[in-house]
Amino acid sequence: MNTQKSQNAFKEAKKVIPGGVDSPVRAFKSVGGTPIFIEKGEGAYLQDIDGNKYIDFLQSWGPLIFGHCDQDIEKAVIKAVQKGLSFGAPTTVETELAKEICELFDDIDKIRFVSSGTEAVMSAIRLARGYTRRDDIVKFEGCYHGHSDSLLVQAGSGAVTFGSPSSPGVPADFTKHTLLAKYNDIKSVEKCFQNSNNIACVIIEPIAGNMGLIPAEEEFLQSLRELCNKNGTLLIFDEVMSGFRASIKGSRKFTKVNPDIVTFGKVIGGGMPVGAFASSAKIMNELSPDGPIYQAGTLSGNPVAMNAGLASIKKIKNNPRIYDELEKKAIKLTEGFKEYAKDNDITLQTSVRGSMFSFFFNENPVKNFDDALKSDTKMFASFHSKMLQNGVYFACSQFETNFISTVIDNNTIENVLNISKKIFNELKNGR
Repeated sequence: MNTQKSQNAFKEAKKVIPGGVDSPVRAFKSVGGTPIFIEKGEGAYLQDIDGNKYIDFLQSWGPLIFGHCDQDIEKAVIKAVQKGLSFGAPTTVETELAKEICELFDDIDKIRFVSSGTEAVMSAIRLARGYTRRDDIVKFEGCYHGHSDSLLVQAGSGAVTFGSPSSPGVPADFTKHTLLAKYNDIKSVEKCFQNSNNIACVIIEPIAGNMGLIPAEEEFLQSLRELCNKNGTLLIFDEVMSGFRASIKGSRKFTKVNPDIVTFGKVIGGGMPVGAFASSAKIMNELSPDGPIYQAGTLSGNPVAMNAGLASIKKIKNNPRIYDELEKKAIKLTEGFKEYAKDNDITLQTSVRGSMFSFFFNENPVKNFDDALKSDTKMFASFHSKMLQNGVYFACSQFETNFISTVIDNNTIENVLNISKKIFNELKNGR
């Protein structure tokens, strides 16, 4: 496979863009080689600037549930663009999309749109702090909630669970109010509450997607809900990735636990930049201009993004059974991987939630970030590289999630499995 144009493009990009990319994971550092520069996408496929085609299991990191260049979403975008790109003023399509989302959830009365998942989470935490009049938050190791200062933390030392900055440029004063707990470990959360009586919220990905796909266990979520209720703390579900991806109701198909605030992103924009946070009217009415908690954004509710999102959500609501088919395909793929890995004495752990899936080169089941870190990342990098060379595009990190789109059919799955069979044999023999 010739990728010379991508290699040249990467060299040029590095001259004017830090690392040659606008988001670090795209640099392929964890899998080696040169990132592929994309020219276009169509259906289940990507095409790079060298003309190579790839079966795409990334789908722009999730939002393209109907694949690339879906006709209905494309038409909605073109129609919106013809009326103007942005107004900085209200449009009726914002209300229409808000109604479509809110009517799916009993615990959501109102929603506010923003332009990214990071912005959605940042705003949700501010809302929780303002509503409770408390400062501290609890997050979980391995859960990624965007790159706002309060959330870029690493584990503290000793028994105290307060975090310290994990990136230069983040003042320690910003993260001293962030406590860290272990995913699927309620005792670690209880320790956080023992260390602070000032916890405004606990934020969690109920289906974690940024340490690989790791679902929260139901008993853990139930205990988390009870702990928050007992302490007057709000529970935030970050469903920027899982919202409308794991199911039409995100994580709610897999848990009976309801959060106090939920964040959305990716899929509700149909591929356009968008995010949102939502809650009960009681909590959301604390936001400006109705209440004292300030949050704003010039491009929030951008009409192009809103129309793309509305087209996507309507397609989902018209046929919610697509998730059953997507899950069957994801299971077929991951079970096939496990079978071929086992045939070559390679241990593989897999995880599926609706149209989301991951695979770990790991000896043991993966339930938290510590488990994920024990995965064989070198093996993953080799597998990723070999699959890419054979025209299959997976997320370029062991600690990311992959996605099935409706345009990936069973014949495509079979084709990928046949390729993987050969690759697993090559990995066994060190080729």
